[in-house]
Amino acid sequence: MTRIDRRALFASGAAAALLAATGASALPKRGGRLRAALSPELFDQAVAATVFDNLTEIAADGTLRGELATDWSSDAEARVWRFKLREGVKFHDGTAFDAASVGGFMWNVATIDDLTFEITLDAPNPSLPYLLAQPGFEVRAATGTGLYEVQKLDAGRHFIGSRVEDHWKQGAGWFDSVEFVQFSAEQIRGEALRDGLVDVADVIALDDYADPRDFQTLPNAHAATHIASRSVTVPVTVGKSWPLDNLRMAERWWMA
Repeated sequence: MTRIDRRALFASGAAAALLAATGASALPKRGGRLRAALSPELFDQAVAATVFDNLTEIAADGTLRGELATDWSSDAEARVWRFKLREGVKFHDGTAFDAASVGGFMWNVATIDDLTFEITLDAPNPSLPYLLAQPGFEVRAATGTGLYEVQKLDAGRHFIGSRVEDHWKQGAGWFDSVEFVQFSAEQIRGEALRDGLVDVADVIALDDYADPRDFQTLPNAHAATHIASRSVTVPVTVGKSWPLDNLRMAERWWMA
């Protein structure tokens, strides 16, 4: 039997799928391209979440964990926060990511050493680590540190990203590449999904001519924000804070 890296499974949110599965077909496998038809707002968010990383992350089960940051603490007032960064992270151009890379991206940042910095807020905020996990709080410095780097970007219209081979997230991301196309009209996104031109679309209902047996509504049938083809495998537990598995579908899903 092939040895499975348990840390890789849990990091990707695939552990739940493995435990629920009855056959080896549920195991993650490398390869393929994830194609998505997205609305203008979701397009920009999905590109940012794919190319860049946040300091913190909301896991598929809703728990908070570190991404670029590994540890954090605050003073008694929750106004001054200190963050410790992950070692060995690199930008897509090969340069090292360090505390100086965070400066200027948010609030008042002071570098303590290469891997440590402090944020001083104007007002106390005990929820800052959760805030930093949200869309719009990616560390958008240099070429990005995300699991996929830009291969092609037509701003607001078309994005292709290729997987970074030498990346610190070795336990996540099975697609070789991802492709996002922006369509303003929900009808067009639905038709692209129905016709198999894409694997996922941010639509809340299927096209009238689509066969429901070929698709899965996410995060669930009662509160759909997007629909995916069964050509991709989605873990049993998906993130519900934001659409597209907390915008991390490129990291957490794989080809069926």
